[in-house]
Order: sequence, then C-alpha cells, then structure tokens
Amino acid sequence: MRASTASPPGPTAGPPDAGQDAAEAAEPPRRPPDLRLAGLAVGAWLSALAGLLIGTGPAVLVAVLAGGAALVLAFRSTRRLPAVPGRHGWVVVTVLLGVVCGSVATAARSGVRDAPSIARLAEESATVSAELVVREDPRPIGGVAGRPATYLLSTRLVWVAGEAGNDKLSVSVRILVLASDPDWRGLLPGQRVTTTGRLAPPRGGDLTAAVLTVSTPPVLRGTPSWAQRAAGTLRAGLQRACAPLPTEPGGLLPGLVVGDTSRLEPAVEEDFLTTGMTHLTAVSGSNVAIVVGLVLLLARWGRAGPWLAAVLCGTALVGFVILARPSPSVVRAGTMGAIGLLALAVGRPRAALPALASAVTVLVLVDPELAGDPGFALSVLATGGLLLLAPRWRDALRQRGVPAGAAEALAIPAAAQLACAPVVAGLSGTISLVAVPANLLAVPAVAPATVLGVTAAVLSPFWPAGAEGVAWLGSWPAWWLVLVARYGARLPAGTLPWLDGVPGGLLLGALTVALLVAARRPPVRRLVAVVAAAVLVGALPVRLIATGWPPTGWVVVACAVGQGDSLVLPVGVGRAVVVDAGPDPGAVDRCLRRLGVREVSLLVVSHFHADHVQGVDGVFRGRRVAAVVVPQWLEPVEGRGTVERAASANGVPVGAAGAGWTYAAGPVTLTLLGPPHPIRGTRSDPNNNSLVLRAEVHGVSILLTGDAETEEQQALLEVVPVARLRADVLKLAHHGSAYQEPAFLDAVRPAVALVPVGADNGYGHPNARVLARLSRAGARVLRTDEQGDLAVVEPGSGRLSVAVRGLDPGDPSTR
Repeated sequence: MRASTASPPGPTAGPPDAGQDAAEAAEPPRRPPDLRLAGLAVGAWLSALAGLLIGTGPAVLVAVLAGGAALVLAFRSTRRLPAVPGRHGWVVVTVLLGVVCGSVATAARSGVRDAPSIARLAEESATVSAELVVREDPRPIGGVAGRPATYLLSTRLVWVAGEAGNDKLSVSVRILVLASDPDWRGLLPGQRVTTTGRLAPPRGGDLTAAVLTVSTPPVLRGTPSWAQRAAGTLRAGLQRACAPLPTEPGGLLPGLVVGDTSRLEPAVEEDFLTTGMTHLTAVSGSNVAIVVGLVLLLARWGRAGPWLAAVLCGTALVGFVILARPSPSVVRAGTMGAIGLLALAVGRPRAALPALASAVTVLVLVDPELAGDPGFALSVLATGGLLLLAPRWRDALRQRGVPAGAAEALAIPAAAQLACAPVVAGLSGTISLVAVPANLLAVPAVAPATVLGVTAAVLSPFWPAGAEGVAWLGSWPAWWLVLVARYGARLPAGTLPWLDGVPGGLLLGALTVALLVAARRPPVRRLVAVVAAAVLVGALPVRLIATGWPPTGWVVVACAVGQGDSLVLPVGVGRAVVVDAGPDPGAVDRCLRRLGVREVSLLVVSHFHADHVQGVDGVFRGRRVAAVVVPQWLEPVEGRGTVERAASANGVPVGAAGAGWTYAAGPVTLTLLGPPHPIRGTRSDPNNNSLVLRAEVHGVSILLTGDAETEEQQALLEVVPVARLRADVLKLAHHGSAYQEPAFLDAVRPAVALVPVGADNGYGHPNARVLARLSRAGARVLRTDEQGDLAVVEPGSGRLSVAVRGLDPGDPSTR
C-alpha cells in the first residue's frame, strides 16, 4: 500500500513530485502475505471434517487418492512436465498433502471410536460400570418443566465393564455423559471418576463413541492436576469477588475473563448473542491477546529484547491458560490469540500467517474433532481476518485522512466480523447489521474489564478485600458492555434473515470472497457503495416503519417461545397484560419488543412450572411491571422462587388470585374461572391447579387455560355455566396434550384455537386427535412451532381473522 505524504517545501532541482517519490521509495512496499502453508492447513481441515462425516474406510480411500495425486504432481513439477504451472502446482501439492494428513489422522481416531466392543454395548443399551476422566467443565442443559438440571460432560473412557462387573475393556475413547445428580456439577477437568449408567449410540459427526446416562453421584478417584486445582481456586475467588456487584455486570465479568458464565443473566446472554458480542462471554483469542499484549507492552516499555519479550509473553500465556482451565477450547483460543503477538515479539510480523496455518494443521491433526467445531472455525477465521484484512483496511483509512487510532479501531472489528459472518449466518440463519458498530463500541471496555478481572482473580487467594475492590473497578467497563448489548439488541431491523445451515454459510462465504476480490477494482467498489446506500436509504426505512407486526386491531398474541406459554393482551399503546412468561427470557423479551410493549400492567402466572415462569426476567427486562398475580397452589417451589426473586428485585408486589378475582385495564377484562377448588392426587397437581381465565378484549372472548388437564376441566364443567366457558378464542391447555376433556372442548366451541408449543419437544405435543376434533368442530387451529407468533385480529366487522408472523430462523426458541 503506497503512503501519500506531501514533500516539504524547499529549493529542489527535481520535478515537483520528487519529494513524494523519495518518501515513497524510502518506505518499502507491502509484501504479499505468505500463504505457503495455507494450503496444507486448508486441506487438513476440510479432509478432517469430511472424515468425521464419512467414516474410516472412505477417509482412508481419500488419503490414498490424494497421496497418489500429490506424488504425480510433485514429479511432473520437478521434471517441468506439463501439469499445473509453476508455483500454483506446489500449492495444489500442499493442499493434497494436507488432505492426506487430515484423512489419516481422522481415520485413525474414528477407527478407535468405532471399536466393536463399545459399539455393541451402545447398541444393546447395556448397563455398564466405567472409569472416566473429565475433559471439560460440566454444563447444565436441563431444568425445564420443574425437572432438575441435567449436566453434560465430555469425558475420556479408561475402562468399561458389563453389569456383572467382569470382562473389563480398556479403550481410550470419548464418552458423553448425561448426569442428573448435582454432585457432577463440581467436577474439574482431569478428575477421574467411576460410575454406573446406561450406554446409548452417539449422534455421529464427531469422535464420541457412546452416550452414558447416569443418575447416581460420581465416585471420585484421586484428585485433579495442580493446574486444575489452581484454576479452580482462582475462578472461585473471582466469583466471590464479583458476588457483591450488581447481577448483570457481576455475572458478566467472570465470563469476560475466564469464560465462567454460571452467573450470567440469561437476558444479558441473549443480548450478546443478538448483537454479535457473544464471543466476549467465552474464552477466545481476544482474551489471550489482551493479557499477552499487556505483558508485551510492559516488556517493550522496559526495553526488553525480542526474545525476552517472547519468553515473558509465553509465561503470561501459560498462566492465563491455567486460570481459564486448559480444556481443549481454551488451548485452542490460546494458540490462536498468541500467534500474531508472538510473531511481533520475535520481530517477524510476516511469520504470523504461516504460524496460524501451522497451528491449524497441528491442532486438527492432534484433535480432528476440532474441524467440526464452530468455535474453532470462528477463532481461525477471526485471526485470519485480523492478519489479512485489518492491516490493509487500516492503511486505506489512514490514506483517506482517518486518524491512526480511529482507523485501527474501525478496521479490527470490521475485519473480524466479516471473516466470521459466514459461520455465524450458517449457525443462526441471520446476518447482524449491528454487530460491527456494537463491537466497535465495546472495544474500549473489553481490555480494562479483562485486565481488572484477571487481577482480581490473582489477588483473591491472598487479599480478598483488594480483589473485591479491583472487581468493583472492573464492573464499570462490564456495565458499559451490558448497555451496548442491551440497546443494540433493541434496535429495529438489527438482523436480516438468511439461509441457515451449511448452505447458508457456504453461500455467504462465496459472496464474501467474491466481493473482496472484485472490490479491488475502483469501479466495483463504487458500485458496491451505491448498492449499499440504496439498500439503507430504500429498504431499511420500510423495514423500520412498515414492519407489518403487530397487525392493526389485535386482541391477543400467542408468543413463539418454544415449549412453553406466553400470551399478550393489549391494554393501550405500549401497554399490555402478559399471561405466563415461557421458558426463555430472551424469547419472551423479543416477542414483547416486537409488539412494542414498554409497560406490563399485569403479569399473570398460571402455575409455577418452568416452561411458564423461567422466562420471567425477560418480561421485566427494561419494562415497568405494575403487579404480579400467581395461583394459590404454590408448587413447584423452584418456579415460585423464580417469580418471587424477579418481582422482589424489581420492587413489584405479588398477589394470589382467589375465588371471585377480576381485573380490568383499558379494553381488557379478566375473570378467574378456575380452579374451583384445590385439586389433589392427579397426574400433575400443579397443572390441574392452573389459573383458568376468561378475558374480554374489544368484545372478543378468550379462554386462557394454562396447563389444566382432564381433572380441572371436568371440575370446571361441574361448577361454571356453559355460557361462561363459551369463547371465541381458546388457548389450548398444556400445549395441546392428549389430557383434554372432550366435553370441555365442546362447551368452549372456539372459532380459533391457539397452540403454544415447541418444535421437536419430545412430549408428543400437540396431540393429533385433539387438533382433529377441534378442526371438525369448525375451529381454526394454529401452532407457534409451525407459524411463529400468532395474533387474533378483530377488524371491527365482527368477524375474527388471524395473522401469523412466521418462524424466525435465528431464534433458538423455535428450534
């Protein structure tokens, strides 16, 4: 890139631009990136990914074919025979060698994975005893519908024995553990345990040999390594230092520093995902770059030589990896984040890209499963974008008069986001328009929060009070990040829908590469700028103003929140009554934002199962909630505690709805119909004591039934006049389960039946016979898992109509 510098005034004999030419000649031209090892890395990566999917035999065949082709091309290139010309022939050879290495490594590991002895036990669903080594931190993945959390652990098998305890098999394969006992939660990576459980076949696509489901606590064998114990002590100290802080920044700071998101508020996590900042809540190359970069800066300030600086950076890197726990993902992040800085430390910036290619090759060969890991792809692509794109964009901005600091701040997040966009689009089915500006605003806060958090963790074992003080300082930049994510997530049209899955990622990747290549020509750059401006000026205002949602005249909306309930009744402009909060704070918050609800006049909880209350924080998020009403049946206690904690934290009163309870606000009138009396001894007493409400909105009658099952429906038929049960709209009870009283459905006789239900829920909801009965009776049946948010509209003509928003491919609640 040529630098444009003005020649100083003075008597010169040369032409007018001689000074400028001399200045340009003094600065060496930018050399092209060193891509000699890139082909090896790409070949190894793609072949390892293919090997995970196609199996051992085909992978070996691919290796043989690629090896033969590489030998032929290498021979013809050395003999200067007609083949792929010149240096391009050696590029193809390196790609083929990468394919050989990746295919062989994956075939070797998948051959061990497919050991007949383990596969036979898994196919038979055998009950086995096993000794395992924990590889990563346990992750909670359950806790819905009042059930205890299930913990997911990646482990390495030491030995396994059948139910009789004989014939121990020693096979070093990966086993995925699904554990329901809470004692599994506190295990550290490297801990050896023995347990008993039932084996099942894996889902495929990785190196997992089997899935082991256990319900008993683990039996500990020995202790973890000193590194893991030290990491556990420091991480626990950081959590203690953050405990006195406000919940949002206090939960975020450990995530920023060491990837510990155990206290991260679900709503904050959702905002970070929406704004493309979710990489900040997990250990990534940026964390490593900040810590090692600080050490490098101090080393340069102290006039340390290149090799001493490299040793100090390496020491800091090892220490940070110990703090964040040396799991495979952390080692991967450490490798990626340290590449550029260590290359600079030894005085060879151009070595960064070959180092990246070498790291990719080594990591994939050591652990072929990384080839299919989205986190690995994001780390590699982000690092490659920073090395290939960011310097050129920075220099181009500086040529156009942008100050050096601003050019750096603009180029880095833009390059990283563009490089990662294909993977993110494939995973989420959306393209974020706010990711670059949000990450740009986050840049000033990430480094201070990370450095202060690491300092608090290091101080915590020796000086707890000092650690709390440093954590308090770190909470301020963390709070800034919370605000950026919150308001970025609320921007309308912040994301655009895109084709998800592998086709979506490949399509956007191809378009990105084509655009980068074509944009090297000035006419293409101008055309792209004109098209982008036309989209912003033309399409974006239409998307902002004429969104089409909510439809005019809506009287009730069933939110698509996954396997759970959340219904909204309009009170006025920006005000609504909300009945139930669903299982996911982010999902209900998004639904209320789409409806423009800024104030909740009343939050009604039908019963305390998690799929109706776990999202309650999303209702409170950025909104004033005037009051909360709950049932008199106070079980399960976990759900009740969730509601009471959220209400108490926001200073909102909680009251119980008893016989004769009514409520009116604006056009909304609510009347409690059931339960007529406490119902006990049923299949699910909390379900059968759900609040059943009759709502009237603009003359439209709506029956909201919670999860009332057959017993409560029969009790309502006994005490409530049929005329009071008759309704225009029925919210079908319990996600359309089979536990419906036919006489109750006949009494309601709705024109529209709304079924809030999650896709692939595993419960068989909704029941096909129940839906068929309603359809035969003349009701129009709509489901949130198929049509997204559902709105019933009263256009003023006395006839109801229904509007559906459609599924959002980027919304995990619909999956």
